[in-house]
Amino acid sequence: MSDQHSVVHLLRHGEVHNPEGVLYGRLPGYRLSERGIQMADTAAQALAEHDVAAVIASPMERAQQTAAPIAQVHGLTVGTEPLAIEADNVFEGQRVSVGDGVLRQPRTWKHLWNPFRPSWGEPYEDVADRMRRAVANAREVADGREVVLVSHQLPIWIARLDAEGRRLWHDPRSRQCTLASLTSLAFHGDRLMSISYTEPARNLLPGASPIAGA
Repeated sequence: MSDQHSVVHLLRHGEVHNPEGVLYGRLPGYRLSERGIQMADTAAQALAEHDVAAVIASPMERAQQTAAPIAQVHGLTVGTEPLAIEADNVFEGQRVSVGDGVLRQPRTWKHLWNPFRPSWGEPYEDVADRMRRAVANAREVADGREVVLVSHQLPIWIARLDAEGRRLWHDPRSRQCTLASLTSLAFHGDRLMSISYTEPARNLLPGASPIAGA
């Protein structure tokens, strides 16, 4: 690894077509909505002038779709990083909104006893470990340039908490990781120098004002 300035952009995928409102997690077949495709294109435009050496994505369809226009702009093909996949969750395929669906059923309460692990899915420490390795892999590819790594909200947020030395358990409502947002990790060699956050598709977020971000 050379002693150069490299950037790993952790990009969350765009909006997913999910009319049933279920937790899709790692389930196959969940692709970007029309607005999600616009979000991906907007992210590609935001990164068009960057010195991108590689575009890598989680194996999930929505992440691969989000990566595609960025790779096209830079004349690259999309690589796949299994370590950047969505976190595992026992409630996949079910409605999990507060006060709605599966969380109101007593048979599921056995999975809710420990929010610090969490007891309903992949431990935060495991997510942090694999995302740390995914970022390290991307940084090696960058080697003085920039890499875009498309992943999912929870893995990206855990990667940020881990990089900042903060506790991993958290209120999901506190995550700063909107659809098609960029959490950018800047390195000098293997030393993390800074973390920045931007929302290139902010105007496309559900409920956004036409002048949001102006």
